Amino acid sequence: MNNLSATVKSLRKQFNMTQEDLSLKSGVGLRFVRDLEQGKQTLRLDKVNQLLDFFNYEMAPQPK
Repeated sequence: MNNLSATVKSLRKQFNMTQEDLSLKSGVGLRFVRDLEQGKQTLRLDKVNQLLDFFNYEMAPQPK
């Protein structure tokens, strides 16, 4: 999760957005954005993809 957290935080900062801005524009809750950026281990994948879609990204399986 650390890579995902860092990626979302980096993208958010590149767009000069606050966590609240990202929450409003992506349609997920502020708490969800905070949890994701802090690396919470249990997050709903549909919500992760909803947030990532704002940046034109998506979660995809990859080998370990």
